[in-house]
Amino acid sequence: MGCASNASHTPIFLLVGLWRGGPPNHLLFPLFLIAYVAAVVGNLMLVLLISRDSQLGTPMYYLLRGLSVVDAGQATVTLPQLLVHLVSLQPAIPAAHCLAQFFFFYLFAVTDTLVVAVMALDRYVAICDPLHYSALMNRHVCDCFMASCLFLSLLHSLLHLGLLLPLQWNGNSGDAVYIPHFFCDHWPLVRASCSNIQLNVLAIFLEGSLFVAGPCALILFSYAHIAVAILRLPSAAGRWKAVSTCSSHLTMVSFLYGTVILVYFQPPSHNSPEQDMAAAVMYTAITPVANPFVYSFRNKNVKNALHRLLSPNRVASQLEWS
Repeated sequence: MGCASNASHTPIFLLVGLWRGGPPNHLLFPLFLIAYVAAVVGNLMLVLLISRDSQLGTPMYYLLRGLSVVDAGQATVTLPQLLVHLVSLQPAIPAAHCLAQFFFFYLFAVTDTLVVAVMALDRYVAICDPLHYSALMNRHVCDCFMASCLFLSLLHSLLHLGLLLPLQWNGNSGDAVYIPHFFCDHWPLVRASCSNIQLNVLAIFLEGSLFVAGPCALILFSYAHIAVAILRLPSAAGRWKAVSTCSSHLTMVSFLYGTVILVYFQPPSHNSPEQDMAAAVMYTAITPVANPFVYSFRNKNVKNALHRLLSPNRVASQLEWS
């Protein structure tokens, strides 16, 4: 597809929204509003609990706090705009705003995938080398890991933003370019361009794959060794305790990486806008909501910390009697 004379680097994008023929907007709006509020409140509550409770001062919870900040940011980049567009007759977004949304979404999303890989490494050290855990996974090491995740994600996002900036888009209505999505995601923007996108596609599959294959390899390495270590434990209670410490993380890893691979690492001809949007709803709305609840409801320490936060007087009286 060649670029017409009215092609522009800075068009007005019209986000088509969610599925055509799906539920009406007046039903979708309260659902996504609830999802956004739950994502922000749930993740910030987890941040508050971990920051205030000294019993959640281990590296695992420190990393979980960082993951919660990232999830709240990821939801904030996409869902408020979706809510506005659900009640708007013409969901337009200027090119600068669209590319900014793309950049920050990529920044948070890639950081998310890297942090969950570091959390797998943390579980590996805790289970397979507990005697050296405090030396290998201390606060300074966790700070370095978090900074590295953010730095690598920044480089990744800048690269793909730099490859998008030279592209041109043909306006279908004046300078308006229709994007069959509910936010400025990578594949919809690339597909809508009239420029040569071979370099963009190559970068998604080559450089982008490294940011998935690398963390995946670290996760597989960690859990393979964890599985061996668990099988060697002498008691069933010890094996169950080790499995329970990893189950929440494994659940979210499978969910997160499954949707990312489904959307970004299939040939463009195999992807449909409906499939992309279904997966995008999973990692923009459902994952940020699910993370704090999975880690809270399936984690005894977090539930106890929440109880201490909500009932400080009762906890204090129990300590006095003990």
